Amino acid sequence: MFFFVCASCEDKQSSTEKERVPIAETTKEEDSVENEEEQKEEKEDRENQVKPEGPLLVQEELIPFLMEYGKENPEDEVRIKTRFGDIDLKLYRDTPLHRANFIFLVKQDYFDNTFFHRVAEGFVIQGGNSDNPETNIKRHYIGDYLIPSEFEAGHKHVRGALSAAKYSEQNVSKASSPYEFFIVQSERGAHHIDNEHTVFGRVTDGMEVVDSINKVEVDGSEWPLRNIHILDAEILD
Repeated sequence: MFFFVCASCEDKQSSTEKERVPIAETTKEEDSVENEEEQKEEKEDRENQVKPEGPLLVQEELIPFLMEYGKENPEDEVRIKTRFGDIDLKLYRDTPLHRANFIFLVKQDYFDNTFFHRVAEGFVIQGGNSDNPETNIKRHYIGDYLIPSEFEAGHKHVRGALSAAKYSEQNVSKASSPYEFFIVQSERGAHHIDNEHTVFGRVTDGMEVVDSINKVEVDGSEWPLRNIHILDAEILD
């Protein structure tokens, strides 16, 4: 079983409830052993398929790593592909830690096959998580850390703003989740969360895609009834 917590721009947790299905039980001990071996092999194969190639990031070494990574990887444009269409993003250089982290995750293929897992109509769409075991595997190998806020850049939550989700508990510094982000859909913006979350980019093309996603049906926790996969996240030249 894999467990993880969704960060949120309103500090809500999103989840899905899977239907329980019966499984056949065997009375033969050798069958049980074989099944355990098969499950172990399947787990190892799955981990090898999605294991990122980058280093394991730790909080104590995060800032120097991201600052150096940002110098070596100056890209600031990313395209997110969904079944609704593409969303092009421009990352701000005056939020260097968030920009470097986002580029790092894109190059590690972290976002591929995650979801826009939270849709708050007339407010935001939030991505970077899923209920797939592969997502938790990727997080395990990338690291458990938080990004210091970069409010001093002064960017606001206008329509189309790209901002970092955060966890509410024991987070007085308002540090960001490294894995989850949201895009403001509201025409009026979302200025009540200015200086609560770090805005580190904006949508340059594809707001009609954001609008379409923002209209899908959701459950009580704002999780879309039909998963909205991030099919690919790629660096633009």
